Amino acid sequence: MSSDETIWTLSVQWAKLVQINWEDPMRTSRVSAVIWAAALVVMSQAGAARAELKKQWIDYRDADKPLSGYLVYDDAVSGKRPGVLLAHSRAGMSEATLRDSDMIAKMGYVVFAADIFGKGILPKEVPEMTALTTIYNQDRPLMRKRATAGFDVLKANPLVDAARLAVIGYCFGGTVAVELAETGIPIVGMISVHGSFRNFTPEAAKNIKGRVLILHGAEDPVAPLTEVSALIDQLRAAKVDFELQLFSGTQHAFTKPQNAAEQRADREYKVATQRFLKEVFGTETASK
Repeated sequence: MSSDETIWTLSVQWAKLVQINWEDPMRTSRVSAVIWAAALVVMSQAGAARAELKKQWIDYRDADKPLSGYLVYDDAVSGKRPGVLLAHSRAGMSEATLRDSDMIAKMGYVVFAADIFGKGILPKEVPEMTALTTIYNQDRPLMRKRATAGFDVLKANPLVDAARLAVIGYCFGGTVAVELAETGIPIVGMISVHGSFRNFTPEAAKNIKGRVLILHGAEDPVAPLTEVSALIDQLRAAKVDFELQLFSGTQHAFTKPQNAAEQRADREYKVATQRFLKEVFGTETASK
């Protein structure tokens, strides 16, 4: 039986019960409440069943370099909506990257996880990850160019409101997000999640459009607070609207929590991300 048929059946039952119990208004009220509560559950479940994440791999290029990014959005949201570019960690287009993209898409946004390393390049071990990130950390123009190629794909998507764009980066992707923002791309917000912050051009911060949110572990040995402070100094000098949220007892990559403090950080960064995106996009879109 379909959800519509179920609701119709409940309506008929309610009408019959009203006729049978018309002399007992209290009983009629109680039975009606039960029936209509059941109807609401059915309608809610039907809506949830119809809504789903649409996922698609999109091939594109940076000059002669083939790339493959991950596009995801909730088809329950109609019309154009804000877009979020996700810059992946040193693990590349990994399961964690896809999971983080899905999480943000459920907030009601179109998310495109840009491929920085190249189509089919998925490092498995830390030495391979380090070798790949070193290429881009030592060639910032290439990093910016590769990230811009992904941003252009997101911006051109017909589902995306090009006036409401943001960037979020995880780990190595935090570096990518800052470098991309410093090119002056038209964004309303940028988020770094346990990012790394080395070797930025200090005066480039003045090019950042929109607000900045930094979510960071206070005990991060990979990107210690001295690095964070250096970036904050650059943002302050450029008068960029920013906020910094530090999580005590938390090291690097807290989105893969290893202790209670990192579990808390993992929960709270998601709350902060949703709140920040709502504010910069000027939307009340709620997660499902």
